[in-house]
Amino acid sequence: MFRDSKAFSGFSVDDIEAARRFYGETLGIRTSVTGDMLILHLAGDRDTLVYPKPNHVPATYTILNFPVGDIDAAVDQLRERGITFERYEGFEADERGIVRGPGGEGMPVGIAWFKDPAGNVLAVLQER
Repeated sequence: MFRDSKAFSGFSVDDIEAARRFYGETLGIRTSVTGDMLILHLAGDRDTLVYPKPNHVPATYTILNFPVGDIDAAVDQLRERGITFERYEGFEADERGIVRGPGGEGMPVGIAWFKDPAGNVLAVLQER
């Protein structure tokens, strides 16, 4: 039924303008605004809808993962842009907030979590 549907993802924030600045300026993602909604134009033609929600509750799980070729360089660049990395119980992070792993089948060799202005969890990760 949905095999050929061009499905897309979406998530809520409490402040569209803050989200536009964060995703567009801080992270460098191409964005557009339609009405009161923000669209993230992600690589691979994977647009994501960001919509305002007055009673927004931040996602407690990772809503977007950004694969990179060099997690150390990506974390350094994000830190230079003011990003603070999260630390979670049960995950041993290095001094920069990167959790290193063996990178087995489907698992990253490194991952670091951070939040958008609305408190939603994002991750930068390096695959083997």
